[in-house]
Amino acid sequence: MKTFSIALIPGDGIGREVTSAAFEIAQKSAGSDDGALVAETFEWGSDYFLAYGRMMPPDALDQLRKQDAILLGAVGHPKVPDHITLNGLLLPIRRGFDQYANVRPAVLYEGVEAPLKNFRAGDIDLVVVRENTEGEYAQIGGFAHEGHDEELAIQTAVFTRHGVERIIRYAFELARRRGKKRLVTSITKSNAQGFSMVLWDRIFREVAEQYSDIGTESLLVDAAAMNFVRRPHTFDVVVASNLFGDILSDISAIVTGSIGLAASANLDPSHRFPSMFEPVHGSAPDIAGKGIANPLAAIFSAAMMLDHLGLAGAAQRIDTAVRRVLAEGRARTPDLGGNSRTDEVVEAVRAAL
Repeated sequence: MKTFSIALIPGDGIGREVTSAAFEIAQKSAGSDDGALVAETFEWGSDYFLAYGRMMPPDALDQLRKQDAILLGAVGHPKVPDHITLNGLLLPIRRGFDQYANVRPAVLYEGVEAPLKNFRAGDIDLVVVRENTEGEYAQIGGFAHEGHDEELAIQTAVFTRHGVERIIRYAFELARRRGKKRLVTSITKSNAQGFSMVLWDRIFREVAEQYSDIGTESLLVDAAAMNFVRRPHTFDVVVASNLFGDILSDISAIVTGSIGLAASANLDPSHRFPSMFEPVHGSAPDIAGKGIANPLAAIFSAAMMLDHLGLAGAAQRIDTAVRRVLAEGRARTPDLGGNSRTDEVVEAVRAAL
């Protein structure tokens, strides 16, 4: 039996309600694959910031580096500005561990009603692959004359050939592994961003020439946003910059029923550093503490973690169990039109395993 050390960062809001449950489900399923998961919990996040003035301690990355993976709940608090929570915890982990591939699946599951007409289970099955370490979130810039009428803010996006090429190549390899439509769609705004996005377009064409078995499509981000609503069933793997991928993956989550089903992985595909897995939904302070948060995004994220650790059978069992719970429709939280509580849905998944 192989033992894996998992860092749990419950974080804030509903993250504290879903993370431990998702880990327990993963732990139960991993046991059937001769895998043992051992958790170490790190109480970092907004409460830590309010107590100590920072989101996590100075040696946080050193503490996390020894782990095999990280399972994160959410960060965000009404009393802490969002740029502090993001730049104080999420971005340092993503960049520090070179988690350059942010992978966000979106599937219309049986038993889930899509907000779009005439779509049935399985019609929508796509993955947004988001560049995760540079681009628009590089945090290069600053303020001048702060607080005065002539105040100036400069925000610089960074696109390197290395960063762009590796995320595009990852998308093509993923399209091959998925074996579905075998299509990669690249998203840019090169008509307006005449340097960074033109570089992206050029590299996309260069990489595509090496994957003659994979179809390609290039869209401007405004057209992509429209087509995610108009024809989501036509997409397979979508590759985009940090900002565009962030926005489009929220759209893909909603058109497949709920952001409460949206899982994500922040991957270092080389396995040099621990990768981090988290639901897309955020801390949701409006429902925190009510016991009605949908735990399925966190559980799906934990399944992605197992797959990354080489426990593919355990990951598939969780996927099958969650699909069964959704199809049966007896246990579902309010975001999916039900009235079940978080713990009731967790128990349904546990029973389905």
